[in-house]
Amino acid sequence: MSDTPDSAVRTYTRLHRAAFLADLAEWLRIPSVSAQPEHDGDVRRSAQWLSAKLKETGFPVTEVWETPGAPAVFAEWPSDDPDAPVVLVYGHHDVQPAAREDGWHTDPFEPVVRDGRMYGRGAADDKGQVFFHTLGVRAHLAATGRATPAVHLKLLVEGEEESGSPHFRALVEERADRLTAEAVIVSDTGMWDEDTPTVCTGMRGLAECEIELYGPAQDIHSGSFGGAVPNPATALARLVAALHDPDGRVAVPGFYDGVAELTDTERDLFAQLPFDEETWLRTAASRATAGEAGYSTLERLWARPTAEVNGIGGGYQGAGSKTVIPSSALVKLSFRLVAGQDPEHVQEAVRTWVEAQTPDGIRHRITFAPATRPCLTPLDHPALQAVARAMGRAFEKKVLFTREGGSGPAADLQDVLGAPVLFLGISVPSDGWHGPDEKVELDLLFKGAETTAHLWGELATALR
Repeated sequence: MSDTPDSAVRTYTRLHRAAFLADLAEWLRIPSVSAQPEHDGDVRRSAQWLSAKLKETGFPVTEVWETPGAPAVFAEWPSDDPDAPVVLVYGHHDVQPAAREDGWHTDPFEPVVRDGRMYGRGAADDKGQVFFHTLGVRAHLAATGRATPAVHLKLLVEGEEESGSPHFRALVEERADRLTAEAVIVSDTGMWDEDTPTVCTGMRGLAECEIELYGPAQDIHSGSFGGAVPNPATALARLVAALHDPDGRVAVPGFYDGVAELTDTERDLFAQLPFDEETWLRTAASRATAGEAGYSTLERLWARPTAEVNGIGGGYQGAGSKTVIPSSALVKLSFRLVAGQDPEHVQEAVRTWVEAQTPDGIRHRITFAPATRPCLTPLDHPALQAVARAMGRAFEKKVLFTREGGSGPAADLQDVLGAPVLFLGISVPSDGWHGPDEKVELDLLFKGAETTAHLWGELATALR
């Protein structure tokens, strides 16, 4: 193998493979389940373990940051280049609940390596993808001969992502002066598949609400009063039916205000992905696709806003019949938002629409949960192109682009810090996030480390 920076990185990661996996397995043994109070001590132990390991890696600053909930970990490694750009890496060290009886073939908190994969809760989501940065930065230094990274490197690893990040935005706002950055790298995502390296360019936002409609002060006899007083269940059914037009567009006036439309280039890039709709439908446990007319399935998932009914009910639900007009009915809605949409504007539009849909004699109440903003980095952004080049060097393949249909705390970093968010992940759909037998493909894990080893030099050049 020729003595090039790329080959030097590959050699370094190969030589340190066993020690890296031993350390990762040690971390995975800590059951840092943020959703279960009995594991509060384990989440704290996980944060302390990571802080110590980052110090051992070479980060001169490592701190455990307290929140009203679980602690986060902050680390910082300044570059000796005074003009180096500042880059912040985000991930999380908490994990989903897991137990052998859930269907695991082995103890979820006793990681095992089998057939080129490491099985264990957090192997992919997200400890494995956080931890490859430790090997990557060491490989970066070894291959370049530097004593410090080519960028001013910061890490923020939260402890409540699997519980909805309830204190994350407040933490970012409180510590914004320590977290300032010119780019944010989120390593809590994945690739298209094992053979197709991809970079995610954005995530949708989220607004959720619960709508309650009230009619009579109590359930009343449908024979004595039916047809003469308004029925909240009927009104709710009409409201839900009015949510979309015949073409599958959300019918709330003002809902699409500001939506960033797909460019021809983006549509072409989506079309290049090896997407098989029949296979996808089997994964979705569904028989047919549906949605907004004029868009492909991937475009609907990644680049178009949606409105979904998550739950609906009202009146008698038991066996047999109970001929009443119910006193109330309820529906839970969620709206996935795309770049250009303002969650507060969407919430106000939905409030106005619900009021207009509510007939005389029916009282309504609408309650919104805290919203998540969408985030999107343009394809031509220098930092995004640097990520793609770094991944291309590691995988030695053409890198394609995707988006995420879900939502997460990355948008808070973009919103508060005013920095572009880039997604760098190597997890694949078969890794089984949140399910039994979660695993990570070891070859891809080390490709992630190689990518970050190349990334700091690429970003140092791109962001000047």
